[in-house]
Amino acid sequence: MKKIILLSFALIANIQLILGQTEDPYLWLENVDSEKALEWVQKQNDATVQKLSMQKEYQNIYNKSLEIYNSTERIASPSIQGDFIYNFWQDKEHVRGIWRRTAKESYISGTPKWEILLDIDEMCKTDGIKWVFKGASGLYPKYNRFIVNLSKGGGDAVVVKEFDVTTKSFVENGFYIDESKGGASYLDENTLIVSSDFGKGTMTTSGYPNQVKLWKRGTLLKDAKLLYEGDTTDVSTSGYNMQDNEKSYLMVSQGMTFYTNKTFVWENNKLVKLDIPEDCDISSLLNNQLILNLKSDWTVNGKVYKQGSIISANFTSLIKGQKELQLVFEPDEFTSISGISSTKNKLLIDILTNVKNELYIYSFQNGTWAKTKVNAPDFGTISLGSTDDFSDQYFFNFQNFLTPSSLYLGDADKNTIKTIKSLPAYFDGSKYTVNQYKAKSNDGTMIPYFVVSSKNMEYNSKNPTLLYAYGGFEVSSNPYYSGTIGNAWLENGGVYVLANIRGGGEFGPKWHQAGLKEKRQCIYDDFHSVATDLMTRKITSSKNLGIMGGSNGGLLVGVAFTQRPDLYNAVICAVPLLDMKRYNKLLAGASWMGEYGNPDIPAEWEFIKKYSPYQNLKKDANYPEVFFTTSTRDDRVHPGHARKMVAKMIDMGYKVYYFENTEGGHAGSSTNEQRAKTSAMQYSYLLMKLKN
Repeated sequence: MKKIILLSFALIANIQLILGQTEDPYLWLENVDSEKALEWVQKQNDATVQKLSMQKEYQNIYNKSLEIYNSTERIASPSIQGDFIYNFWQDKEHVRGIWRRTAKESYISGTPKWEILLDIDEMCKTDGIKWVFKGASGLYPKYNRFIVNLSKGGGDAVVVKEFDVTTKSFVENGFYIDESKGGASYLDENTLIVSSDFGKGTMTTSGYPNQVKLWKRGTLLKDAKLLYEGDTTDVSTSGYNMQDNEKSYLMVSQGMTFYTNKTFVWENNKLVKLDIPEDCDISSLLNNQLILNLKSDWTVNGKVYKQGSIISANFTSLIKGQKELQLVFEPDEFTSISGISSTKNKLLIDILTNVKNELYIYSFQNGTWAKTKVNAPDFGTISLGSTDDFSDQYFFNFQNFLTPSSLYLGDADKNTIKTIKSLPAYFDGSKYTVNQYKAKSNDGTMIPYFVVSSKNMEYNSKNPTLLYAYGGFEVSSNPYYSGTIGNAWLENGGVYVLANIRGGGEFGPKWHQAGLKEKRQCIYDDFHSVATDLMTRKITSSKNLGIMGGSNGGLLVGVAFTQRPDLYNAVICAVPLLDMKRYNKLLAGASWMGEYGNPDIPAEWEFIKKYSPYQNLKKDANYPEVFFTTSTRDDRVHPGHARKMVAKMIDMGYKVYYFENTEGGHAGSSTNEQRAKTSAMQYSYLLMKLKN
């Protein structure tokens, strides 16, 4: 029988060869844990670590980065759950981390008395598994029980376990779900809303669940009640509980693509589909007002609600099929929404104007929305944090390139704010200045970008410069404070550049949609235009210019150096997509076809193949010596992308650097030591290529 199976595989391989379907000689590197592939990885890792760890700056950067990552002066990010503040914390004593809590008053006072709930390091020793904490969600309103998510090695797939914070232990015979992508949340004390791998046919081609079930305590998961089933060709189907003070609603979302959803609410023992745009985002539910963020124009009863607007809908009426809508916010050409949240009675909207944030409180009174500006710091990035279910208190952070992050407690009812804690300065920001410029892209669009440099920088075209961008999925690239960048790069004479290219969300949905699918080349043109503008201004030269990007940003820099190798002398390409012919067949890749297109459709492959880095590699091109990084345990972007690109470039005769962390998932690292090592290698590489 074994011989027959082997012969069958050989016959299939021969047929594929005749049909031209096995043209890629590096497919074996997609076998993540194969002995041959891991031996190849180890060989590349050893060579890269040996070379980069010998650079004169390496040890100092590692030591300083680890000191920053482990600093006890870091802000303990708060999550309000009932009467307590919860936080996950890692330092040199807690390498894997501790999940802990303190009374809200204790936290606000600035001298929190932490109570350790779960020690991940101890769990790892007991279980013999490299656990990575992936968050916890509590049972409203008492928050005495939590659903804890734990990953084996940092991937997106998690093991779900029920935890009792009173006894500080996992619940005996409590809810437990084996490792899977998806998730679970409480509907009530004895019922979970579950999306998971329930067996054959219950996962989509993107690798996410396509079923939502209700699971009663004391029963087997396989016997859970099927609530809704999407299609296997969807991205995912999920369920969740949406709370509006004492009222809760069971919601189901069927994600047909990355950007379109059908939304249902469980009402009178049946699912009711909400008549709202499939591409809008549901942001909040506040006092029976469903808050919607529009990604395209929506015309209702002759009135046009414009793309990028925030509107509210009377929720109970909407369930009955009636649209009672109110305009909350309408953006202008330079404005977009950075974040939306709600307290018990107020709506918080974080607005981005010319890539600078302002925070507003909105109140629903007499059928209309009134706004008040929060007196938050100016000229930086505001990020909304945790809000309180039982009051109008909320947290937010403020930072910019030279100002360390500060945590504020706000009261949306009184419109007051109070500083809770500020990071210490990890470098002397007074020596540096920030400028915002614009570069003209190929089609005439002006692309803003920030330059962080020494006040004494000479415009001599010789400054070592690092250009960073993302350019996808409506993700905005906002100014941020980084002690690591300050110490490892700025203090070593580097210039840091953050570009707001299209594909992001800096100027609303239109800025993102301008680079979708067949229009994607404009994103790469934007990036090249910023690089060129830096040289025109004599800030740097191609010899001194390096670029960095991760994930979709890894694709960006992969395209950048294959299209314009003349512009860049160093490239850090992290957890990247690179083989755009096969990306939709690898892990979560199929979920991103709404962004990039479907390479299996000839007409769409026509525009994808023009930029796909893996397919566009050429022999005898003057490519820079690229540094690729990824993780063996990345179950979102397959490590095969980076592996195959490196193998192909080596066989073409190019010198490259490669490092693959054995854990860390899509984040690339799980511990502070791993993060410090990656930082030290990356900045040592940049200094070696661009300065030394």
